[in-house]
Amino acid sequence: MTAIYPGSFDPITLGHIDIIERAARCFDRLYVCVMMNADKKNPMFTPEERMEFVKKAVARFENVQAESWQGLLTDYAVQKGATVLVKGARNVCDFDNEYQMSLINRSIKPDLETLILPASAPYIHFSSSMAREMIRYRQPLQEARLFMRGNGVYLLFDTPQ
Repeated sequence: MTAIYPGSFDPITLGHIDIIERAARCFDRLYVCVMMNADKKNPMFTPEERMEFVKKAVARFENVQAESWQGLLTDYAVQKGATVLVKGARNVCDFDNEYQMSLINRSIKPDLETLILPASAPYIHFSSSMAREMIRYRQPLQEARLFMRGNGVYLLFDTPQ
């Protein structure tokens, strides 16, 4: 069975990696789909940088592949033969948003299910939005495992071993 874990991943965090690892155990193939989020007007990282982060983060998973997509998610699911979308939820607000999106996606593609995985306890309080703010103000990011190169720009993701 093939699934897709979509997101803007601006930047990818350990919470995302946790969802990827758990979903990879459930499916034969998992596509991590880096998408543009129309609600996020000023992304911190370019699509190319986000793809670099995600590819590095998923390299250790044999059945996981990172790709980018700029169209409708349901069209991507058809192209990949996926029947499940994987989403993570840190709290009730996340769940409500993902539930509403699942209804929209199923109205477009009725056989496309959404599996909402609850965030693991260590990751419920840390989001990509928080990571962006910490990066913007040059605060330490040990929890996200992001680090700076010499030029002071956060470019690489340090995956946990």
